[in-house]
Amino acid sequence: MDAFTEVDVQFSSDGGRRAGRLFRPEAARPVPCVVMCSGFGSTMDRLFGWAGTFAAAGLAALVFDYGSFGRSEGEPRQVVDIDGQLADVRAAVAFARADDAVDSDRIVLWGNSLGGAHAITVAADDPRIAAVVAQIPFNGFPRKVQGRSTGYTLRLLSAIGWDALRGRLGLSPHYIPLVGEPGEVAITNAAEAKEHIGTLSAGGSLWRNQVAPRATWPMMRYRPEESAARLRVPLLVCLAADDAESPEELSSRLARRAPQGRLRHYPGTHFSFYTDAGLRQRVAADQIAFVDEVLSRDR
Repeated sequence: MDAFTEVDVQFSSDGGRRAGRLFRPEAARPVPCVVMCSGFGSTMDRLFGWAGTFAAAGLAALVFDYGSFGRSEGEPRQVVDIDGQLADVRAAVAFARADDAVDSDRIVLWGNSLGGAHAITVAADDPRIAAVVAQIPFNGFPRKVQGRSTGYTLRLLSAIGWDALRGRLGLSPHYIPLVGEPGEVAITNAAEAKEHIGTLSAGGSLWRNQVAPRATWPMMRYRPEESAARLRVPLLVCLAADDAESPEELSSRLARRAPQGRLRHYPGTHFSFYTDAGLRQRVAADQIAFVDEVLSRDR
C-alpha cells in the first residue's frame, strides 16, 4: 500500500472556478492519474473513498465538483448542465496533465452514473486518454421504471416542465429531491431512501438531496453509446445486478459498442456502489487491475 497526500486544488472552467482534491502517491517519478467524474447531483466528497483506494495503489486521483455543486462556483445552485459538466471534465483533465507529479500521457477517465457517460463522451474526442472506467453508467432512461405509475410519471414530468420553464424565464429553480421514498416526486425513488440519504450526507458532506430537474430533458437526448462506438482505448463497464437507475439492458450496450469494451457485473443496486464498503473494495481492485494491464504499469 503506497503512502499518499491529499491537496485541495482549483482550476478554471466555463468562466468559473472549480474546486477539486488531488490525491498524490509518494513516488519518485510521475504516475498515472485517474480523473474522476461524479454522478447526477453528486459532490466530490462522495468519491474520496474511491480516490484514496486508487492513491494507495500508486495511482494519482483527481476529484472535483461540477459547476453549481459543492465547493465550485456557479449560479443558480444545484443545476445539472450537461455541456457545462463536459467542459468541467475537459478542464479537470487539462489540470491533471499540467501537474508535475502526473504522467500526462497516462490519464484514465473514471465516471460514476452520469459521470460514466461524461467519461466516455470526453474520451471519445481526446486521443491522449489512456483508458476509461464507467461505473453504473447512464446510457438513457428506461422506458418503464418499476413501481412508477402513470399518475406519478405525469407529476414528475410536470415538475420537470415547470422547472425548465422557470429556467427559460430566468427565475429561480423549482427543486425536487434527488432521492425520495416511493411515491415522492424525486429523480429516483427507493424503499431505503432514508438510509441512502443518511449515508450520502454523512460526515459533513456538501451533498444536498435537492436538484433542479430541468436537466432530464437534455439527458433524454444524451447518447454516450454513440461516443462509446468511437472510443480508441479500452473501456471497462461495471454494473450492478439490481440497478433500477442504470439498468443492465441499457448500460451494457456501452461495453458492447466500444471496440475494446469489457463488462463486469456485481451484486447490489445503484446505491450499493456508494454505501457498501466491501463492494467498493472489490470493484476498485478489479478496476486497478484493469488500469495496470492497460498501462502495463510496474508494480
